[in-house]
Amino acid sequence: MSNYKYFILSLVIIVLLPAVSFCAGTPDFYGQWTLVPHKSSEISLYRTLAVEFKQNGSRLTLIQKWGARRSFADTLMLKTGGADNKIPITNRVFPSNVFMGLSMPTGSTRHVTANWEGHGTILKVKQHFMIRGSEGEAPVTSVYTYKLSDDKDVLTCTITRSTRKDGPEIKYVFKRAGTKEAYYMKLQDNWEITGKLPEQAFLISLQGIANTQGPKLYFIYPDNWPFTYTQHVFDFYQDQRNYTFTQLRSLKQALKTFIKPVKGYVVWDKNVRTSLIVAFTVAGLERAVVVDEDLIPIAKEAGLKPVADFRGRFTGQTDAEIYTWAYNQYWSRCNKGLVIWMGGVAGNLMQPGIADWGIKQKTFFNDLSTLPSDTAEYALANKILSGMKPMSLVMGWHSYAKDKERDHVKLTSSYGFRVEGLNTLPNLSFSSQVPKSKGFQFKNHHNIVPGEIYKPKNKIYITCVQTDGIGLGAWTKPGRGEIPYAWEVTMIYQWMAPAMLEFFYTEATPNDYFIGCLSGPGYMYPKAVPPKLLPPLISRANELMGKLDLQIFDIMDYSEGATVEGNTELTKDVVDAYYKYMPNAVGFLNGYAPAYTFAIKDGRPLISYDYYLSPTRQVDDAVADLHELATINSKRPYFLVFHVRESSDIKRVESILNKLGPEFELVPLDVFMKLAGEKPTFKERFLER
Repeated sequence: MSNYKYFILSLVIIVLLPAVSFCAGTPDFYGQWTLVPHKSSEISLYRTLAVEFKQNGSRLTLIQKWGARRSFADTLMLKTGGADNKIPITNRVFPSNVFMGLSMPTGSTRHVTANWEGHGTILKVKQHFMIRGSEGEAPVTSVYTYKLSDDKDVLTCTITRSTRKDGPEIKYVFKRAGTKEAYYMKLQDNWEITGKLPEQAFLISLQGIANTQGPKLYFIYPDNWPFTYTQHVFDFYQDQRNYTFTQLRSLKQALKTFIKPVKGYVVWDKNVRTSLIVAFTVAGLERAVVVDEDLIPIAKEAGLKPVADFRGRFTGQTDAEIYTWAYNQYWSRCNKGLVIWMGGVAGNLMQPGIADWGIKQKTFFNDLSTLPSDTAEYALANKILSGMKPMSLVMGWHSYAKDKERDHVKLTSSYGFRVEGLNTLPNLSFSSQVPKSKGFQFKNHHNIVPGEIYKPKNKIYITCVQTDGIGLGAWTKPGRGEIPYAWEVTMIYQWMAPAMLEFFYTEATPNDYFIGCLSGPGYMYPKAVPPKLLPPLISRANELMGKLDLQIFDIMDYSEGATVEGNTELTKDVVDAYYKYMPNAVGFLNGYAPAYTFAIKDGRPLISYDYYLSPTRQVDDAVADLHELATINSKRPYFLVFHVRESSDIKRVESILNKLGPEFELVPLDVFMKLAGEKPTFKERFLER
């Protein structure tokens, strides 16, 4: 064949390609789609709408089903590409609004054309028909435009009619049928063993089992729950991630809904609090719900059989004896990369928010003391930790009745493990399975302009950092976004609960600045970590910093005593390790309450907190404190890092800052670090051994 003929043939193919591409939709278009009601126009009577697309060559079948039990179906078999499809009208129902006095004239014909656009991602269906009103018939032209989202997960249909001249847009938003469908419950504000705890524990154990089949059950916790965001994240999943939730209102209804994955029940003894913690271990291993004696009838009614019964089993025994028995019975079958400390409140109370996650992950539960003087419990805690994998996670929290936070984290750090609190952390079995949106990238609100020169003035520069991460306290309280404010990010959420972290990044204002914490890829004390284990832990934290667009890192070490009386300083070796293995960090913070280590390297400062705002400090007292600090630290510029307890809202912080006077200047944390790096007036100081 001559070159000329090849040219003509190629030209014909090029001309025909667009036509071929528009005779059918992209494969992602086809299948069944269900309505996302809260994003869609109201549908009178039928309330919901489902659509289905099938393609056979140039012929498209479009099925619309309005309603569920009470329904109306409209099936269109169409030749695409602009052909005139004549569709007989066999039913008078005008489905998009049955409460308007309009009816379709049966026996007449609709003229329908269907065209693909946007390389098969848009379908336009135009209909010409007569409509019957009280004064007779009138002609109508309607256009249904179906458009596939860029991520191919959402389909939007907009409807225009020649007879509708004003009012809101008619729009229906769909997601793929059978996806992102879940249930939710509202938990009561009662966590007493003699109150509602048995029911709450039952539901949380059911949640851990239900969510082994995907994100199926979500709880909205009371408003005063330590993690204040459960309603806000629920709204985010519903509004931004297109989840549809059905509310469950009773234990029986919840168990009936999720009975299939439940394999039995385990009975705990209300007279022995620790038996519930052991029951959580059994619940994970056996896929069993936890019940007290009063809830056994509900389990039996559902057809469940007992897998363990602890009534009377532990009477008169110490926690060390109970957990030793549980260790011998169950440890060999448990997850060796994760362990749960079901601590926190004690006595007649328990707040097992993390239990669903531990049950889903088949972990060993305990609340053993990590105080060395509690020899039996301490020895067993050591034994458990020694049997875990490198870089394991220790989740939950220590018992407030047994030991201190510093004892707990010191022991876990000695194994190079990471602590992620608290025992109240909610819904992780659900959120761990919700990926971040397609194409979403974690972007921080940086304030440093590349190439700009930052020269500090003779002022007092102050910057504010919230304690205890974004999950607790002030994020949902008044004032956020009004002043520059730094928030500590729980970095493991990047892989453990990415959509939940997306919620915070999406909600952040330009004044909200995220930083990494706490001492590693989780909470740890660097001085307690064996020296050979510290570099890989810092490197892992540095990797997470990069993924989350974080440039400042927070360190804390209470391995050598209490907040004030103990030695919270860092050695030069530890500081050097952070500088070496976090080469992209623009600065570091140290401490919780005031600490005293300071360093500077290549313009990157390590600055300890100079002030801690306790929840009880009065505004005028705090103002006087800050003025006194500025008097004692008389060199200018003076760099003052202000750590704010999570129970304070930003309005309270603002009221303090507004009284400080013109010599003080509030700046974002990254600008603060840049200025301090340009003219460090603090003296370098390390812990001397």
